[in-house]
Amino acid sequence: MNRFKAFFPNLVTLLNLFCGSLGVIYAIQGDLVTSAFFVLAGVIFDFFDGFIARKLDLQSDLGLQLDSLADMITSGLVPGIFMFSLLEMSLNPSWPFWDIIPYFGLLITLSSAYRLANFNISSQKTYFIGLPTPANTLLVLSFPLILKFQGSELWNSIILCPLFLVTITLLMSFLLNAKLKLLSLKFKTFDFKQNIEKYLLLSFSVLLLAFFKWGAIPLVVFFYIILSIVRPPN
Repeated sequence: MNRFKAFFPNLVTLLNLFCGSLGVIYAIQGDLVTSAFFVLAGVIFDFFDGFIARKLDLQSDLGLQLDSLADMITSGLVPGIFMFSLLEMSLNPSWPFWDIIPYFGLLITLSSAYRLANFNISSQKTYFIGLPTPANTLLVLSFPLILKFQGSELWNSIILCPLFLVTITLLMSFLLNAKLKLLSLKFKTFDFKQNIEKYLLLSFSVLLLAFFKWGAIPLVVFFYIILSIVRPPN
């Protein structure tokens, strides 16, 4: 029983990796919506593995490395494939270099790998340096979900604009490794005064999701970044 308890956080991390692997399979097959739901499940598992490890006091170097390896698939490889696919969908085959430009989306995968490796050799306990890979992943996976469930001429024209996708790729790749202190959602206590920014972010996120559904995800991610810049964590 004690062995299972010790392994349980790592089991949750492996579920993150499993969901991410399924996300890769479906993304390669062109089913970005199903892939997005598996990746979303992986991101949820990624949140809870650390939460469980802290609550059970079972944090370990093995868990840290395993977590980053799982994140590399779920929050590194998959969003790169998503951006590749979205760029491919957005380009006109008659344009010059149309068959090369989609590979530009893999810059997200490279930037995520660098960010995760740097995270493992740094001490980011109460805040993050640079955008966490799951936050970037949520932003990217929201695009096919918006197209599928909230598709409109306006949304389609924005999301399937090559300039927009390239700009997002460059911006998020920069933010993943920027020297910015960003808020961590890890709660040491639930005291309101000590966690006012976290409660503000969560409340605002729920409000936006209620009104804008999948379209709220990009707004939440950018609000998270702006909030962290305006009120830097200590």
